[in-house]
This record gives sequence, C-alpha cells and structure tokens, in this order.
Amino acid sequence: MSDDRIHALPAVRRLLGNPVSRSMLRFVTQDDDCGDRLTNAIRCYQGSSDGLCWRCRLAGRMVGYTLHRSSQIFGVNEDDIKKGLDEQVFVRGLKNVLEGIARYGITMPQIVNAPFLVVWDFTHRCNLRCTHCYQDAQKALPRELDTEEAKRLVEELADAGVVVIAFSGGEPLMRKDFFEVAAHARKHDLYVALATNGTLITPEMAGRIRDAGIEYVEISVDGKDAASHDAFRGMPGAFDRTIAGIRNCVEAGLYTCIATTVTRANYDQVPEIYRLASELGVKRLMCFNFIPTGRGVEMADQDIPPDDRRDLLHRILAWTRDGSGPEALSTAPQLASVALDEERGGVPVGHFYAGDAIQGRTALLADFIGGCGAGRIYCSIEPEGDLQPCVFMPIRVGNVREKPFLEIWHSSEVLKDLRDRSHLSGACAACENRYVCGGCRARAWAYFGDLHAPDPGCVNNRRCWEELRGQGAGAAAASTAPAQRMERTAGVARGR
Repeated sequence: MSDDRIHALPAVRRLLGNPVSRSMLRFVTQDDDCGDRLTNAIRCYQGSSDGLCWRCRLAGRMVGYTLHRSSQIFGVNEDDIKKGLDEQVFVRGLKNVLEGIARYGITMPQIVNAPFLVVWDFTHRCNLRCTHCYQDAQKALPRELDTEEAKRLVEELADAGVVVIAFSGGEPLMRKDFFEVAAHARKHDLYVALATNGTLITPEMAGRIRDAGIEYVEISVDGKDAASHDAFRGMPGAFDRTIAGIRNCVEAGLYTCIATTVTRANYDQVPEIYRLASELGVKRLMCFNFIPTGRGVEMADQDIPPDDRRDLLHRILAWTRDGSGPEALSTAPQLASVALDEERGGVPVGHFYAGDAIQGRTALLADFIGGCGAGRIYCSIEPEGDLQPCVFMPIRVGNVREKPFLEIWHSSEVLKDLRDRSHLSGACAACENRYVCGGCRARAWAYFGDLHAPDPGCVNNRRCWEELRGQGAGAAAASTAPAQRMERTAGVARGR
C-alpha cells in the first residue's frame, strides 16, 4: 500500500470522524424553517446566501471548509467539486455521504446513510428465457407491488436519500404502469435508469423512455451476432430486435449502455461486442460478472477462470483510457485493484468511473468507495417487496411492506455483516486491496454459501477455483457446487 493511502485515513478521521465534526455534520444535514439546510449551505459555498438564516450561513462555512480540505487530501480539483454541485444527483450523493459519516463515522470502505443505488426488479414477467437469469423470470409473481405501492416506495426511497433507481426485472417494460412509476421517480429528483433486453423498444417506445425522464438505458447483448446472442437469450430473432432497440435509444438521445454477461461461451467475442457498441454509438460497455444463481446455477461450468477475468479487466481499462470508443467497465470489484496496479488514469469502481478529473491520489478515494457495494452502497428490491443485498444474492433481509426501507437498511444483521471487511476469509482477508475490492460477495455466497468466503474469480484465489473445478477433473464440480450450497444455506439466510 502506498504512503499516501497509509496516511490518508488518519487525516480523514481527524477532519470528519471526530465527535465534534460528526456533530457538525448532523447540524449541516438537518432541515429547518429555511428548508433543506445542506442545499442552502451549498448555495452559500457557491457564493449565493441571500435570504438565508444564520444557521444556513454557518452550515455553508462548514461545508466549504470540509470540501476544501477533502479536495486537498484526495488531490481533487475543487473547481470540479463546485461544478458537480450544480447537479441535483451530486447534491443528493453528498448529503448521503455526510449523513453516513455523521451516523457511522469514517469507515473503510465508507458506510452511507442510504444506498446510492437501488436496483428494483420491477416484475418477474419476461418475454425471453435467458440461460443465466438470476431471477428465473417468466410470469409475473402473484403479489408484486401494485402501482400505488410502487409510487409510495419511490417517495420513501427519495426521502431516505437514495440517489439512483434502476428498474430491472424480468422485463420492466412489460408492466403497464412502468412509465407512470418511472416518471414519479424522476419527479422526486431521483436519477432513473432502466435495464432491459431491448426487444420492445420501438422508436415510439424510446421516445416515451426519454420523456419519462429516464437518463440511462442499459441493454443486454451477450453475443457478437444472432447465433450467439439468441442461444443465450432463448429466443430466435432476439438479437435483431435488441440491436434495433439500441439504435432507437441512441437516436432518441438517451445515454445507452450495452451490458454483457461474460462467460466461456462469449469471452472471445467481447472485443467484437465492444466494436459493435462503438459502431452503434452507445456510450458504455458494461461487462457483468457471471454469478451462478437463479437459472444460472445450471450453467456454472461456463464461469471464466480467474486469469481470464484479470486479462479482461486489463483490456477493459485499455479501451477506456484509449478514449476512441465507448467507456468500458465491469461489475467485477477487482477492476479497481487492476487499475491501481497499473498506476495511471482514474480508478473505476463498479458502475461508476472516477475518470481523468480526479486522477492523482484516486487510490485514497478507492479505499473509501470500496469495490463490492452489496448491502453497503447498493441493494435490490424484488417484485413483491423483498429487500436483498444484491440482485445476485437471494437473501431476504426484510420486506418494504412490513418495515420502512431505512429501518431495514440500518438494522439488518446481514447488511451489517457485509459492511465489515474484517470478517473476510482466505486470500480476501489478507489482501492489501480488501477495502478497494473486497471480492464479489455474491460469488462467495453462490459458490460457498458464505458471505465472507473468498471470491473464486480472483487470481489470488486460484486454489479455491481449482478446488471447485475438481483439480482439473472437469466441469461437473463447478456446476454442482452452487446448487448444493445454495440449497443447504438459503433457508438459514432467509431466516436472518
């Protein structure tokens, strides 16, 4: 670990983690007669304090000092911070972080007051039958949240401080009330994203997506051509309809991303999928970790070896830093570790990218952002209201029909467990990048039925991978392990 990273934590704790600072942060994040005090404090920081009370002005000085010192510690240009504060999403994120520090202190990785991202599996209904589906989606479930329940949940998430809602499924566009609920989320200042298979997106549908205020559309493409993609998606003709959907989104001016779940079947096709993304004019390629859960248990032998994954992550970083095509990212938390090893450019973390604007000491930020965000900066909500740490981690920690969202978020023992990296085992426990990465907890759960087990997708855990593969005896060991372990442990987890 670099000297900068070693010395950063004490500096940040002195600045924000002491009892006085945490008390000041609680003061800053309170509301009063002027309204949202943090928003008003940011106005003061940006030089506009007319009509604000002394409390908001004082809060503005506190915020200004905090952001100025933080920019020095992390090597971030303060002008870039000020530009970011013009965006409501940035402000929501900042408030969330400050409230998290006020509540939990400075932690590595940092615990926030509410998840930045909630992936909402809006329905179980789907028009495809993908071989890797984590939901085993087909028909709608009998007790999916109705329209009014969904809109109330949107309001609850907005009040909690959630920054991004990503509607997923199933296929969310198959619910008749999707646009009503999505527009309601945008009305409440949430950043709204859509994950879809793209087959239903006609030019008219793309216009409706844009007009509902959806700002990000992620469309799944799992092969370079119809033969490979359709085999993955379980429907002839799916590829052509998906590509048409992507074109329609790009033409409608939507920020469009291609999502590819990388397996042995399409690993060698990823460069061609990236070229396809570039030709279609999308902004991003997201390479998803394959996780053997749901329908994917039956194809666990298609998981890629650790060395292949690491090579892919290096390639992804090279594409992004080249800058001539779409940005490329991965949900594999090892991506940040690989970036730090290369020691150049920004540090990508999960679905987000630190980028050129905050180069320099970005390693310091990576320790706090923390790689795998399951149950810490991200969670999922299932169609009938169950809350899970991750869409790929079928552990029910509560239900929003039964308890308030934030009560579940702060009280769940499973979520508390996931946030504490001292519980990790194997190579993940001893790794110098355990705060930067932490391994994919969903993969640990799928393969070992243990939230803290090593992630067999990392090169540091080759031994685990070889044991799962039966020391080279064939694919059977890897393909049966997830099903056996999930069956043995799922009931225990749901009872927590």
